[in-house]
Amino acid sequence: MAFEKMESAGYLANHMARLFAQGLHERISELGIVPGQFPALLILWEEEGLTQRDLVEQLDVEQATIANTLTRMERDGLIIRKRHPSDGRAQQIWLTDKARALQKPATEAAKAQNAKALERLDRQEKKQFLELMRRVISAMREEG
Repeated sequence: MAFEKMESAGYLANHMARLFAQGLHERISELGIVPGQFPALLILWEEEGLTQRDLVEQLDVEQATIANTLTRMERDGLIIRKRHPSDGRAQQIWLTDKARALQKPATEAAKAQNAKALERLDRQEKKQFLELMRRVISAMREEG
């Protein structure tokens, strides 16, 4: 029995994610950020002072992945790390003024990419599509 990639949720989700990341990259590259940094920035724009472990848990990524992302963000002047006041092994992550100034243009770019990606869906289809994606993500988190 052949594998039908166009009937595979995993294949389609991965393909869609790659296309979305490519479009987002085109929109945010002029801001000096890359799509891999964007999820961490979204979380830090909501709450600063988190640890690397906090980001790993919230983003569902590997420790090494977030470590590399944070190293690049620090190099690019987007974050600073400070020793955690109550856990000597951990560091808190704080945004720089540069990163804070990018919030509005970066989120506007993401909104534009979302609009482009979903432009062929009507309002009800968009709502249903997003709800279905949230349910699939929830199910996969419970499985892990």
